Amino acid sequence: MANTISSRTYRDKYRLATLDTTLRTALVAEKVCAVDRSNNMRIQSPYGSASTVTIQALTGTYSPADFTTTDDTLTVSDEFIVAEHIMDFQNLLSNFDLFSARTEQMTADVAIAIDKYVINNLCEDGTGTYTTPTGGFTTAANVNEIFGNLVSKVAGYAEAYYGNMYVILENTDMAGVIQAGATNGFNNADNVLTNGQVGRWMGVDIYVVRTGTFVDATIGTKTVTNSGHRVFGVKNVTTYAAPRGVNVEEKAVSGKTGMEVAVYGYVGFKAWAPKVSLTVDITLA
Repeated sequence: MANTISSRTYRDKYRLATLDTTLRTALVAEKVCAVDRSNNMRIQSPYGSASTVTIQALTGTYSPADFTTTDDTLTVSDEFIVAEHIMDFQNLLSNFDLFSARTEQMTADVAIAIDKYVINNLCEDGTGTYTTPTGGFTTAANVNEIFGNLVSKVAGYAEAYYGNMYVILENTDMAGVIQAGATNGFNNADNVLTNGQVGRWMGVDIYVVRTGTFVDATIGTKTVTNSGHRVFGVKNVTTYAAPRGVNVEEKAVSGKTGMEVAVYGYVGFKAWAPKVSLTVDITLA
């Protein structure tokens, strides 16, 4: 006599004590921007006009010139929110801490969304421009030329920017960079071939985000057109404000068991006018 046994009668074994987390993109914005977490809506940074030096024969006379000051302001203008309601029985009867797992995932998702917002603002607001040779970063033969041209964009200033530069690429760009790294210089090639490390090129720190980070879209109050673009620049010459960082609220809701969880953050971004050319919008050819 045969018995038919339901699959749910078997014992289950869980690999983790909590929900397995989804894959998360790397966070980059705080590595390349100055971050302000004070509870201010605006950050003021006025700047003066450039002065003009007159070169003339010896006369001992001069004409005083006018000058102007211009207000430059960062305003916190956007908020990022995700909210879910976790019923009490859902959390109580789970084999893991569902409440903690969901809260952690929501917090990570808000941070990733803010990161994408800042990266696209960097690319949109930078006034420096550069178009790569055909094939962009995916063509190994282009890599030295691209980085040499980018570094030249910020070279020659009294402040030492060399070694304080970055480029943000998407993961699909890395094929050419990795191939180039395996053939350029003994130490560099050894790191790439043996360890797969391509963290810096010509003094430029390379940060990699996932495909789809650079977009044509409206993000909050800002419309960006960055599909097919990447960004290069000098670190800490732009600022993003994130008052109190990412916040979590738990609320009891009438008519429902359990708790409603809201995760949110406020964000503003500014590429400051006197140094806006130190952020370069790269167009991939």
